[in-house]
Amino acid sequence: MSAPTLDTLRQRVRGEVITRDDENYDEARRVYNAMIDRHPRVVVRAVNAGDVLAAVDFAREHGFDLAVRGGSHSVPGFGTCDDGVVIDLLAMRGVRVDPRNRTARVEGGATWGDFNAATHAFGLSTTGGIISTTGVGGLTLGGGIGYLDRAAGLSCDNLISADVVTADGRFVVASEGENDDLFWALRGGGGNFGVVVSFEFRLQPVADIYGGPMLFELDAAPDLLRFYREFIVDAPEQFGGFPGFQIAPPLPFIPEDRQGEPFALFVACWTGRLDEGEQAINSLREIGPVVAELVGPMPYPALNSVFDPLVPPGLQHYWKANFVTELTDEAIAAHLEHGPGLPAVNSAVHIYPINGACHRVAPDATAFAYREANFATVIAGMWPDPADNDTAIRWVRDYYHATAPHSEEGGYVNFMATDDQDRVRANYKGNFDRLVEVKKRYDPDNLFHLNQNIKP
Repeated sequence: MSAPTLDTLRQRVRGEVITRDDENYDEARRVYNAMIDRHPRVVVRAVNAGDVLAAVDFAREHGFDLAVRGGSHSVPGFGTCDDGVVIDLLAMRGVRVDPRNRTARVEGGATWGDFNAATHAFGLSTTGGIISTTGVGGLTLGGGIGYLDRAAGLSCDNLISADVVTADGRFVVASEGENDDLFWALRGGGGNFGVVVSFEFRLQPVADIYGGPMLFELDAAPDLLRFYREFIVDAPEQFGGFPGFQIAPPLPFIPEDRQGEPFALFVACWTGRLDEGEQAINSLREIGPVVAELVGPMPYPALNSVFDPLVPPGLQHYWKANFVTELTDEAIAAHLEHGPGLPAVNSAVHIYPINGACHRVAPDATAFAYREANFATVIAGMWPDPADNDTAIRWVRDYYHATAPHSEEGGYVNFMATDDQDRVRANYKGNFDRLVEVKKRYDPDNLFHLNQNIKP
């Protein structure tokens, strides 16, 4: 059979096939991180699995680079490429909830906002990150850290099955009972093994939470971080909050004369009974004066989207991350030195807890290996002006180098930058060699290499 041409690709695809000659090409090639400016040969806006199959075949048979774009939040810009094929799943955003069995089937281009809107109607949810515009697929394939992980586990721990288009153009189902090696690898191994066109999740009975962001004076930060270090060890698993640093945005609940200043941040989240939420969070208020807060009962989707306005598409992005087993005094000192230096109101430092239910999964049960770590730290440099790139990138790197000696060697793949390819083995620790074997089986020619790549 002869290799397909663009014309034959168009004949096979029901969605849009966009090339440089099309008026919407520049819009179609744009990704979330404005630092990334690439020019693909063709963007396939898939509307079904058949479109994905056609695009994978086209890239493989022509030897083109292949990028897969879900929510488009990839900081390194893995959702696009130069002179290759982009599979854009934006149009595949359907969510079907089965409230009786507490499961949901979601297409590969859906965001957590799409997912939450569908599941919340039934009083259900699952672990789904911190920003609602994040893609369900990318977050889950990298592991899936979020507000609910101490109570419910990571996003990937709640995955029941996945429909996958593989590098050789097959459509397969991955689950505990079918292609279980692929299912194991998908749960934390990133986009290395195929295009996931739909996910099936187990849901939890979480509708409303008690919580929200709290801003403390910077001089309270040492006590806040030390309190968090001790409290989270055996805190009720319904507690999913985290500390960090944040420049106060111009919001009504923040005093106008304090907007634009850096603060110690705590984002509280209690998923138990709402009448217990205030008591669970009151211990935080004893640490020091709270300058501003937006804390109370709220729908879980409201908390999951509270930071969305700070991170619109079109910012410059550069991030670094590490897993942390113990938040030592030395680590806290490094955070106190660098955290207040945030380069813009959009930037953030968060220290997520990943104990509780996350620890009840064995390190080799999924590809996500750091099950003994207690925290996942992200230094998320985000700012609007490209003229600030050098200064902002330097802040991220200096911060990272100061905290890395007090952290694990590996970090969360979803927080990795373009220059972190040399950390891939460390990110998977004892699971790396097994991932290589699965990669050899499902993608021996490394068609799916635009990711934190596991080479076959």
